[in-house]
Amino acid sequence: MYPAPPPEKAPVTQQGAPLTGLSSPLDQQKPKVQRTEVNAESEASLLAGATKLVWGRYAKVRGAKPGEVAINQSQGLWTIKGRIDSTAPGSEGDWASIEGTIERISAGHVQVRGEAAFRVAKVEKGTPCKVAGVLNFRRSGKSQTWRLAEGDNPCDGTREMLDLMLGADKRPVPAQSPRRS
Repeated sequence: MYPAPPPEKAPVTQQGAPLTGLSSPLDQQKPKVQRTEVNAESEASLLAGATKLVWGRYAKVRGAKPGEVAINQSQGLWTIKGRIDSTAPGSEGDWASIEGTIERISAGHVQVRGEAAFRVAKVEKGTPCKVAGVLNFRRSGKSQTWRLAEGDNPCDGTREMLDLMLGADKRPVPAQSPRRS
């Protein structure tokens, strides 16, 4: 038994909806953030003082130093850019960086649309691993540190703990009550 011979004439089909002018329900490209939504002015003023970037992988290693982060505001749009190069013995050449636009600042929470990258010589032969999209930094209580919530390194699954910290000279001074004589 051989398969049936091909038909002499292809079957007739009905014409469906036109294929022009179709759009996808999926976001092709998210519109750029035009203005940072600030829901907590106190959090925004605290965040403006963040100048240090600390990488948990090497934070407690002797000789490790924090990196620098710059948080800028221009016409209501906040941006962030920072990098830390590891100087700890045995980790030379390793680095972590962050770059993006701050979408929202609320109490204890900073939402960034951007990218965090990690380069560790022992992981993936030193190829940088990136986490991109919406990144959430959280702070609790009186802490002056915001920690990246999506801090899992996609290359090896290690929790990276990338922190934004206030610089030593930027810590807010508590208000003092006047002395009575």
